[in-house]
Amino acid sequence: MCGIAGLYHFDRQRSVDAARLQNMSSVIHHRGPDGEGFYINGNVGLAHRRLSIIDLASGQQPMYNDDKEIALVFNGEIYNYLEVQQELIALGHRFHTSSDTEVIIRGYEEWGTKCQEKFNGMWSFALWDNRQQLLFISRDRMGEKPLYYGVINNTLVFGSEIKSFKGNGLSLQPDTDMLELYLFLGYIPEPHTFYKNIKKLRAGHYLLVSGQNVQELKYWDLPDINENHLLSNAGEVTEEFSHLFTSSVDLRMRSDVAFGAFLSGGLDSSSIVSVMSGISKKPVETFTIGFNEKKFDERDKARLVADRFKTNHHEHVIEVDTLEDALKKILFHYDEPFADPAAIPTGIISKYAGQNVKMVLTGDGADEVLAGYSSYQSEKMAGGYNSLPGVIRKSLPFLLQQFSPLFAGNLRYKINQGVRVLNAYNMPFQNRLISKSVKIAPSGMKALLCDKHLPIEDFVQNAMKDCPFTDPFYQLMYYHLKVSLPGQMLVKVDRMSMAYSIETRAPFLDHRIVEHMYKVDKKVKVPDMKSVKQVLKSAMKNKLPDEIINRKKKGFDVPLREWFKDDSLGKTLDVDFGQYGLNQQYIKTLISENNAGKADHGTLIWRLLVYSNWMKQF
Repeated sequence: MCGIAGLYHFDRQRSVDAARLQNMSSVIHHRGPDGEGFYINGNVGLAHRRLSIIDLASGQQPMYNDDKEIALVFNGEIYNYLEVQQELIALGHRFHTSSDTEVIIRGYEEWGTKCQEKFNGMWSFALWDNRQQLLFISRDRMGEKPLYYGVINNTLVFGSEIKSFKGNGLSLQPDTDMLELYLFLGYIPEPHTFYKNIKKLRAGHYLLVSGQNVQELKYWDLPDINENHLLSNAGEVTEEFSHLFTSSVDLRMRSDVAFGAFLSGGLDSSSIVSVMSGISKKPVETFTIGFNEKKFDERDKARLVADRFKTNHHEHVIEVDTLEDALKKILFHYDEPFADPAAIPTGIISKYAGQNVKMVLTGDGADEVLAGYSSYQSEKMAGGYNSLPGVIRKSLPFLLQQFSPLFAGNLRYKINQGVRVLNAYNMPFQNRLISKSVKIAPSGMKALLCDKHLPIEDFVQNAMKDCPFTDPFYQLMYYHLKVSLPGQMLVKVDRMSMAYSIETRAPFLDHRIVEHMYKVDKKVKVPDMKSVKQVLKSAMKNKLPDEIINRKKKGFDVPLREWFKDDSLGKTLDVDFGQYGLNQQYIKTLISENNAGKADHGTLIWRLLVYSNWMKQF
């Protein structure tokens, strides 16, 4: 796990400035505090920051092939490097290190760019082939490791974080056309960034840079399947998943340094700890955080799992006064507006765990791969509702709305909520997806904006244009795997873990598991309206406490609404939003409603706060 950066001047007579390359590396020191290395060959420069996890003695980078005609900088881990190494040895290759980095070089020598297809791991790497005068830049299948690039001033600039571009002395401009996407989603989805002329290399893609040309190509995609012929034998599906899951955890426990696991007390992280405990010869190090706000605190569930598997358990409590510090950290490490509030506890637990270990396994990706969000139950219900005659679908929400004023209190609230749900069911999937992204109507969100921007509708339509499914359940699965997983969930974890120089590994994102579960029928994944992630529950039956397997799904929630009510945080909301292209009066109304307890606008206010502070800092 490391950080990389580099330059490719299209003018071959222009040599890379060593001092600028050094600056590009220095600004991402947190990604690799254990060392740095550089390669400069005329118009090409590669930089590397190292966080030592495997082959501590001889894994320094850049790494070269025998005649030094190939140079490589690499961020991530190739988990199956031992298996690929043996295959290459059988083909006649000789190895000088026990590093997974050398496996990439030998793999490229043998298979060229097809070497990517051999690797099971998470990565972004840049390989310079001096003989072919070719720069080969690759990103892993699921997008666990970041890679940004752009052609600026006749130079291809790339790096693990955008701050490396600033380290090169470039003058960057914000791309405020992305503001509508940000407000709806809380992040900037790939391939976009909040900067002009900078892109994210998409998951499962690679760049080939040669001469004056830059090509972005795809080497992996989700399986080509027919939704009418999906795997429907629950027993066989679970058996295969169990095998792959154990294998995935086992591969991700390969390490030459101390490691552990984040343990929330939920099904996903508990399952990982269960498998780890069966493999490890010593107690697993587990790390949990909690809140003073009781309904957000899950330490008791985590203790239940820690006790069951006799882990060496660590706990930490988040206080409200960490919010301002957390905001500063987020603004620095994400480089662009990013407002997933779960970044706050992710950063805190990473800092806490980093005092004890250098690597942890996490449950990230389980909800996307195994259909774990409650929205999957909702989409399954939407499919059934849309099979009703049109006259019933259109009249039912209207009738409920007429009865609503006859009731009061909680019953009236539930009826009104039912009306909103049924109205959403009557929408096309893409409209419903947009309407669920925030807790106010899309028209209200657009009222926040004083100027026109890239419309959320255009982005979603483009993101879904290659989706092969008609069923909204599978459409949601496709959207999560293609958009929100690489754009939000994995960005959140990478930046906050690397901020504290700790590596995270996600067993549920093994591409073998992703491909297997992508082919599974929704009746197996979500057999009824009460069950999500049924395959994982079946696989872990009799291995985890019933309280963990049967507990209601709960996300990594943060008590933003309560925090924003705190008087000490009032100054953080005293912002002239108008100077940043937003409707100041409307925002004041939203803040007032939140503080009065009339509505929960905590998430939206956090997005606005992150954006305004980012613009002020920029």
